[in-house]
Order: sequence, then structure tokens, then C-alpha cells
Amino acid sequence: MSNQTKVILLNNRPEATPEHSDFKFIEETVPEIETDQVLLKSLFVSVDPYLRGRMRDIKSYIPPFELHQPITSAIVAEVIESKNDRYVKGDYVLGNLPWKTLLIADGASIQKVKKMDMPLSAYLGVLGMTGLTAYFGLEDIGKLKEGETLVVSGAAGAVGSIVGQIGKIKGCRVVGIAGTDDKINTLKKDFNFDEGINYKTTDDMRKALAQVCPDGIDVYWDNVGGAISDAVLFHINQFARIINCGAIADYNEKEMPTSMSPQTFLIKNSALMQGFIVSNYQKQFLEGIEQLATWLQQGKLTHKETIVEGFEHIPQAFIDLFNGTNTGKMVVKI
Repeated sequence: MSNQTKVILLNNRPEATPEHSDFKFIEETVPEIETDQVLLKSLFVSVDPYLRGRMRDIKSYIPPFELHQPITSAIVAEVIESKNDRYVKGDYVLGNLPWKTLLIADGASIQKVKKMDMPLSAYLGVLGMTGLTAYFGLEDIGKLKEGETLVVSGAAGAVGSIVGQIGKIKGCRVVGIAGTDDKINTLKKDFNFDEGINYKTTDDMRKALAQVCPDGIDVYWDNVGGAISDAVLFHINQFARIINCGAIADYNEKEMPTSMSPQTFLIKNSALMQGFIVSNYQKQFLEGIEQLATWLQQGKLTHKETIVEGFEHIPQAFIDLFNGTNTGKMVVKI
């Protein structure tokens, strides 16, 4: 096997929507592995909206990417060579790893995964960060009750599509917000959502929400922020729970956008609004994976992936996230 690896670096810090010039491809020589290390071949690379935040040089819950250094994300890889007692050639592993075709990792930075009756890429989606995000956000903050109305923005994406399905498992009425009629059809046909709103063809989101949520909104899963989330506030019920998972509408803004103040709505409804990140629940990940896998095996949960093939297409796949190109999890197959 060639000892050369392809690498993708962060070339510039994007000011708005990322462009191809913000990424740089190089090749480098892979050194010999040392004791406790493994040589990995990347199989599937996850691209996620939160990576956009790491391209900014600002304080956040996770350090920013360094300029002219490899970008990292969740990757499923195959062990090609091992000097670590925990791994042998042919094992499949998952880790937060650099965008490289071949790479070296220590045993502490990866975990072994099993090949099941579904693609290994599932560990980047429904059985990975996105599925766990949906599970723990709803369990800990959403606290769904049977018969409640759950509204999900970014509903056709990796997290939103799982959120809606868990809502149905819990006996809720689920409404999804997405950006095309095809996605709305997918939400209802494949993910069992009760209703959907195409925000791109809706002139009055407040009115649209009133029509599909006649009993108000008990739980709102917020993936987008911005005007859509402002409109939801007018319909929240007493003791509503608003789960702030993402704000993709604002990620590429050059300046911090202004938005409607939520305090009045929260106070008069005794409502909760809480942000979170999935790593808050790291000690409980095994519990979450086991429950998600059980629902999959029972046929109560399904998942979709948008697969892009080719290492060279990772930047475009990432950029496409902000154009709403994907349905379900966006994954690049190497």
C-alpha cells in the first residue's frame, strides 16, 4: 500500500458560506506506526453543520480549527496495521479524526464498532452523534408526554429526522419544518411525521403553524434559529420545552444577527428554553446506542443517508449542508 495520504486543511476562515478556496488539498508521507498506535484507512467521513462554528476563531464549547491544519470530524475507518493490543488488522473503528485517506491514531482516540446488518456509516448518523443528540435532547430536556405536539425545524436533516421519529414512538403528534415539498413528503411517508411545512413556500410561518398545530406547541426542537424559531414562540403552550440544538440560519452570517426576545413568551407560559451539546451525555452514550439500536431492530426507527462518494468531494458535501441538499445524514464515502 502506498505510504502517501491525501489531506484536507483549513486554508481560510470563511466570512460567510464556506467556499472551495477555504480548503486546501495536500499529500504527505505516512510514517511508520509506533507502539500503541494503529494505521487506519478512512471509509466514511461525517460532515456536520457544527463544523462551521469551529472555522471561526472565537471561544466556544470546542476549540476552533487551526489554520493550515487538517480539519477533523467523526470518521469510520478500518485498521490496516496495528501495534496496539486492543486492535487487529480488519477491525472497524470510530473516532474524531483528521480528514485524511490514511492516518495514524492511538488507541485512546478511537473505539471499536461492529459491522451489523446496516452500513458502517450508521455509526456517523442514527447510531452516532446525530442519533444520540436526538435521543438525549428529547429524554433530558424534551421530556415528551403522550399526546403532546412536537415541532421540529430542520426536520429532514440527520438529527431532525430522528427527533421526529422518537416523538412518534413516544406517542406525540409531530410536525416537521423543511425546505422542499419532496422533503415534506419524505417526512410524512418515510419518517411517520403527521404534518409538514415547507418554509420556502410559506409566506406567513405564524399562520402556517397555527393551522397545523391547533392545540399549540408543547415541545419545539430548534435546529435553525432565526425567523422560523421566532414564529414558534407565538404558539408555545404552558410549560412548553424549547430545545436549542442548532442555529444553522445564523452560522454563515458575518455579524451576530438580531432576533426577537423570547423572555416574554417564556415567562407568560412558564416555558423552558435550553441549549445543549451531545458530549454533555458522554458517560451515557452506551445507553443511548442500545436504545436506538433496539428501535431500529424493532422497525420503529428508520434512517436515511445522503452519500457522496470520493475524498475530493468532502468540501462540497460540507458546503451543500447549508443549501439543504441532504435528506438525513450527509456522509462521504471514501
